[in-house]
Amino acid sequence: MSLGLRAPTERYRKGRARADGVLVQVGGLKGHGEWPEAGGALMAVEITSYASDTNQRDRVDKPDGYAAAGIPVYLLIDRDDCSVVVFNQPEDGRYRHEEKLPFGASVKLPDPVNIALDTEPLKEFVD
Repeated sequence: MSLGLRAPTERYRKGRARADGVLVQVGGLKGHGEWPEAGGALMAVEITSYASDTNQRDRVDKPDGYAAAGIPVYLLIDRDDCSVVVFNQPEDGRYRHEEKLPFGASVKLPDPVNIALDTEPLKEFVD
C-alpha cells in the first residue's frame, strides 16, 4: 500500500499529497491508515519527475502544502538541474528558508533531521 499525507490545507490537491519519501519517528504513521495527518512527519522528500507539470507540482505546490502542514524539512531532489533544495522553517504556509546545492555537495539537513547528506551518488541516477 502506498501512503499519502493529509495536510490542513486545500492549497495542494484537496489537502492530500503522496511524497516520494517521508521521514518519521519510529511508529509515527503506524495505525493511521492510508492518509495519516502530516503532523508526525519530520521531512518530506520529492524527486522531480519528467512530467509536464513537475515545475508547478514539485517546486511550487508541494513546498507550500508541506509548509502549511508544518513539516519541518522538505528535500527536493531536482533532476532537471542536478541539484538538491532544502526547505525549512515553515511559517504561515511557506518555508522561510531554502538552500539549493548541486549534486556532489554535502548537504546539511536541519533539525529535526540533523544529518549531513552526501549527494555525490545522485549523479548516477540522472539521465
